Amino acid sequence: MTNTTFDYIVVGGGSAGCVVASRLTEDPKVTVCLLEVGGEDTSVFIHCPLGVAAIAQTGQDMWKFETVPQLGLNGRKGYQPRGKVMGGSSSINAMVYTRGNRNDYDGWAAQGNPGWGYQDVLPYFKRSENNECFGATDYRGVGGPLNVAHLRSPSPVNDAFIKACNERGIPTNPDYNGPQQYGVSKGQTTQINGERCSAAKAYITPHRSRPNLTVITKALASRVLMEDKRAVGVQYQQGGSTKEVRARKEVVLSGGAYGSPQLLMLSGIGPKHHLAQHGIAVQHELPGVGQNLQDHITTCLIYRTPHTEVSFGISFKGAWAMLKSVFEWRNKRTGLLTSCVSETQGFISTEGNTEHPDIQLAMCVGIIDDHTRKMHLGHGYTLHVTLMRPKSRGSVRLRSTNPADSLDIDPAFLQDPDDMARLVKGTQLGHDIMEAPALSYYRGGMLYPVDRNDTKQVEAFLREHSDTEYHPIGTCKMGPANDPLAVVDAELRVHGLQGLRVVDASVMPCLTTGNTNAPTIMIGEKAADCIKAAAST
Repeated sequence: MTNTTFDYIVVGGGSAGCVVASRLTEDPKVTVCLLEVGGEDTSVFIHCPLGVAAIAQTGQDMWKFETVPQLGLNGRKGYQPRGKVMGGSSSINAMVYTRGNRNDYDGWAAQGNPGWGYQDVLPYFKRSENNECFGATDYRGVGGPLNVAHLRSPSPVNDAFIKACNERGIPTNPDYNGPQQYGVSKGQTTQINGERCSAAKAYITPHRSRPNLTVITKALASRVLMEDKRAVGVQYQQGGSTKEVRARKEVVLSGGAYGSPQLLMLSGIGPKHHLAQHGIAVQHELPGVGQNLQDHITTCLIYRTPHTEVSFGISFKGAWAMLKSVFEWRNKRTGLLTSCVSETQGFISTEGNTEHPDIQLAMCVGIIDDHTRKMHLGHGYTLHVTLMRPKSRGSVRLRSTNPADSLDIDPAFLQDPDDMARLVKGTQLGHDIMEAPALSYYRGGMLYPVDRNDTKQVEAFLREHSDTEYHPIGTCKMGPANDPLAVVDAELRVHGLQGLRVVDASVMPCLTTGNTNAPTIMIGEKAADCIKAAAST
């Protein structure tokens, strides 16, 4: 067993973990060990933006989790892919850069989390980004590690979709990450020079030569080492051996909404009855660990198109275009392979609330059926209609004491009847846009036709064709000590313990209005400042 000591250990090289490790090692006197369960992010399918489609098909560099059977989805098991590589899910996602709505963060603060209101977190969003789209403004930042850009070669179907939204009364909004979120916009992506800009590429790759940063890959964390009520290190498995690293100051868990609660529970920190079921000795009882799971649920309105040039698909013309695009991307970093698939973003409301939309629309250039696992001949485009703030709450639980085992993941999709009612309305609004005159040139038939006026039929369609939008959060909830489900405080310190923080999407008390990668990176930026401040006192 190898023992190595650092000031800080960060478990998880995903969106937040990369940020924390990078920011802490800006101080040459501080040593950091970053443990990542996956391998290095060397695959061309990671760095080439459209490689996300190949990753989705092959399952490389990811955990291929499934949910328990979902009553709200007719007993189907949902799919829950998560990143298992340097950069975490930021290395396998669709690269959409969405911060969320100011009301999301003001809501976090109102729940007893001082310092997390919109004006508090805005500087961290600005610090993290190098915004090519609009330059430096009151809302946007330049000079940060994370590059944010518009797509280099978007499909013309996006312009038609924006016009279709306008025809249905939804205005064009230049910047959904600016002063106003409501409306439809060209997508903003975490790309740089026609390549993916993951958290690893932004925060770790440029600094791998720092002597105070140690990155250990293919390291499966199995337990946080505790002495009394203090975290002092991490046990991990690598290459068939069990090893340890020790922390002089703090252990930071950044394993995501599934990995962080799993490691806490394996370490005896969590609900005592659940730990007892697995024979795990309780080190510290925290009932909220693994509770409060939330996830964006989405449905797909899929249309065929006779115009092969505007979307990806399976055809002779499509194959020839894809072959040519390989050379274009290799030589110029432009063309089809720079697509993030989800190319246009819209934020609308089922209740007329333009200040806090509750539905996200994403126009995707391809037939996206069952996470692309169901393939179809021909070409098409897909509208993701996603419920932003579901009321349903689920949980994640251990299946065994083996850290390599899957988990019992229950997002409780559509458990609250209000979720179904609002998603029905959102789907009807999405259908109206897809049937607008502006899209008539491109529009073929629906792959799965549905009568938007028949609410029972729409509901049945949703139960059969909805699933995750890949945004699980909340399982190590941030909140005050008197919140029975809170796991960490506003400084992201685990309640009742010393030297242990959780820094990732699991700390979000509620979902943000939009994709969760940008907020998770913001959490990493803010947490790094909290850690530095604690060390200086």
